[in-house]
Amino acid sequence: MAVETDVLDELRRLRTRVPRLAGSLAATVDGLVLAHDVPDTEPEGLAALTAAALGVAYRVTDATARGEFRELLVRGTRGYVATYAAGSTAVLTLLADDRVNVGRLHLEGRRSGARIADLVATGAGPGVGRHADRAAPERGPAPASDADRRIGTLPVRAPQRPAHRPRPQAGG
Repeated sequence: MAVETDVLDELRRLRTRVPRLAGSLAATVDGLVLAHDVPDTEPEGLAALTAAALGVAYRVTDATARGEFRELLVRGTRGYVATYAAGSTAVLTLLADDRVNVGRLHLEGRRSGARIADLVATGAGPGVGRHADRAAPERGPAPASDADRRIGTLPVRAPQRPAHRPRPQAGG
């Protein structure tokens, strides 16, 4: 397929633009590999873990009212794992050494994510992806009632006066 070849070319160009980049993977938000350049790493396993982390990141950004997911950065003792949104149906995950220039990693990761989003959108067409059968969500203020409350948000309870007066304690 042409989309996978074009995405793989983008991943290879990304490796030349970011020194200390150890690998890259483009996958669907469901965890299916689109293309990869990750030596010494199982791409299917990394794509599945990326999908799991992405699910948590979506919930965190939603629950904290921070808008739509854009990126996730994890730092370990031997380097970084950075995940960037690549449109609404794909994601880009980068593996970098601990001495990588994180600013450069973000700059190039965001650019490549946008390029991959364009490649996937032009190659896949409408009606594909994780929630293709669902209508696009309305953008607007969050509903006020508990029944209409978005998933991931907690109800807010206002303090109320007790219904009875507490009895005084003996010795106090």
